[in-house]
Amino acid sequence: MEDVIELLKEKSQPVPVPLELPDEDDLVVVEEEILISLPDDYKLFLLEVSDVIYGSLEPATAMDPQSHTYLPDMAAHAWDIGMPREYIPICQHDDGFYCITQEGEILHWSESSASIEDEWPSIWNWATDVWLES
Repeated sequence: MEDVIELLKEKSQPVPVPLELPDEDDLVVVEEEILISLPDDYKLFLLEVSDVIYGSLEPATAMDPQSHTYLPDMAAHAWDIGMPREYIPICQHDDGFYCITQEGEILHWSESSASIEDEWPSIWNWATDVWLES
């Protein structure tokens, strides 16, 4: 996990207006807005690397309610189009979302087939296999 965090921070691309990392209080606000608790690994992901800009994927963020990646808005949209409510989206992709289960597994849910298409055992595996390869 630490190796993935370090690698993501190294590969982060500079941008004119950098993203901010949330603190624990920000994550509590997000949990209250989506009415579901965030898995521990996802909390750590948001606290440590949600400011990373890399590749073509834009994972959810927890700081700027005006951002198109703001987790509560992304979740509302994902659930509205049919993603099961027990999943929390971590990143919008093509016609679906990468999402996390309460057990910390990452799934790729597709709107067109309304099904799970791929799985990863943790958000760190997903970051290595998918985000860093995007």
